Amino acid sequence: MPKVSGLYAITPDTDDSERLIEQVSAALDGGARVLQYRNKGCDPVRRLWQASILASLARSRGALFIVNDDVELARAVQADGVHVGRDDAAVASARAALGPAAVIGASCYNDLALARAAVAAGASYVAFGAVFSSGTKPGAVAAPLALFAHSIDLGVPRVAIGGITVANAGQVVAAGADAIAVIGGLFDGDDVAERAATLAALFD
Repeated sequence: MPKVSGLYAITPDTDDSERLIEQVSAALDGGARVLQYRNKGCDPVRRLWQASILASLARSRGALFIVNDDVELARAVQADGVHVGRDDAAVASARAALGPAAVIGASCYNDLALARAAVAAGASYVAFGAVFSSGTKPGAVAAPLALFAHSIDLGVPRVAIGGITVANAGQVVAAGADAIAVIGGLFDGDDVAERAATLAALFD
């Protein structure tokens, strides 16, 4: 199983499945190495359909496919893994449900102790953020870029999230992030493939 690294694309919430598929295809073609399906809004049938299509797209491009906070959906579409929230019990539960080969990610905000607990519980990677102010989560806690230097001994990839764009992503990579998770900075607009290529090239 490839490690979490490089451009980590997170889907925007949308009922427009056709546009979602088009945008995700462009992001993968541009170099996204991880794709997370995140949709808190639409009905379960649409979520299952969207996730199934996106899982197939990710597999066809050799990218990891992660489902946000839904172990059953991840299992249903044979995702590579799941991303869960701050509770290390959720990490252990996801690991038990999906098995030793699954990729389990954990949101750790600005909390290094939380990251250590998540890794001890079986997390495959941890996410710190928001590293910049985020349009998706405007009230998110601020995570200093220094966290990436301080967390180098965790032994798992560290993902930066929150307000990352083409303009500021270089700072995050220079700080030591193994991957950058991007939503609006990637999918807001029509030049998704071009932005994906620019962001992915930061890791070359």
